[in-house]
Amino acid sequence: MEPDSSSPPPPSPEHILQVGLGFWASKTLLSAVEMEVFTELAKHPEDLGAVTGRLGLHPRGARDFLDALVSLGFLVRDEHGRYANTPETELFLDKRKPSYMGGILEMANHRLYPFWGSLTTALRTGEQQNEAKAGDDMFAKLYADPAKLKEFLRAMSGVSRGANMAIARKFDWSGYESFVDAGTAQGDLALQIALANPHLQGIGFDLPEVGPIFEDYIVANGVADRVSFTGGNFFEDPLPKADVVLFGHILHDWDLEQKKHLLRMAHDALPEGGAVIVYDAIIDDERKENAFGLLMSLNMLVETQGGFDYTGADCRGWMEEAGFRETRVEHLVGPDSMVIGIK
Repeated sequence: MEPDSSSPPPPSPEHILQVGLGFWASKTLLSAVEMEVFTELAKHPEDLGAVTGRLGLHPRGARDFLDALVSLGFLVRDEHGRYANTPETELFLDKRKPSYMGGILEMANHRLYPFWGSLTTALRTGEQQNEAKAGDDMFAKLYADPAKLKEFLRAMSGVSRGANMAIARKFDWSGYESFVDAGTAQGDLALQIALANPHLQGIGFDLPEVGPIFEDYIVANGVADRVSFTGGNFFEDPLPKADVVLFGHILHDWDLEQKKHLLRMAHDALPEGGAVIVYDAIIDDERKENAFGLLMSLNMLVETQGGFDYTGADCRGWMEEAGFRETRVEHLVGPDSMVIGIK
């Protein structure tokens, strides 16, 4: 008897194994970034012996490591056995290029990978599992060390750049003259907006320790005549007045009352007709599709005291509670969307 071709295929364990052992692939990529495989190969393709020697790999694992990167789509190997970057790793994982976005992967390797080993504890206790477990304040440690702070802020720029560029172009800036980027970090959001909209004046607002790193970045990219830095703490100081207030990958760091406080502050800083733009990996309203946003929310569980990611409907409700009269959600890139409120 012929099998019924219309019946669903039998259950397969493939997806379970792929996700359950997904850390194998993740750590392979993270180690490759740590050892600067892609930066080395950006110089020119190299064969197994050359890569092994130049990166200090042990011969026992070198071939499997490099071929695993080939099979995962991060390297290519030609008929002569020479390894080379893909167009994506050539652009985004070569440390010498301004398009390098490996900073977030460096941070994932050094910090998030070991901390996520305690996810079960976080789920059972509701307590963060990072430096705070040893009694340290993550941000206090970062901000006290200029080198670590710079690495962290570069990481934030790398993970945000695609969305930053989308906001600079997708939002209609024509009716506005000024903006403030609250929690600006290195300043990439402010930079991308300024580059795409020459009529705008911008302010980056963050803790004073960020100032020198922000100013170096803005000067290097040629917009220092239109973008400046203001130091402050948005839980203690008012935001600078502007036509548009932006929170890029900021709101999810904080608990519900703190989220609402930030939106009230934005409302206070804006004129009538002004806009607030919030963007994160906004979870779909059905909470079923944006896996990255949901996993990011678990990352906030591991990393913060009360932070969590949220749906567009959640954020629109908080904006309306803060006094914004019009709200809408617009997709940016990948898992990121922006929620816009008009005063």
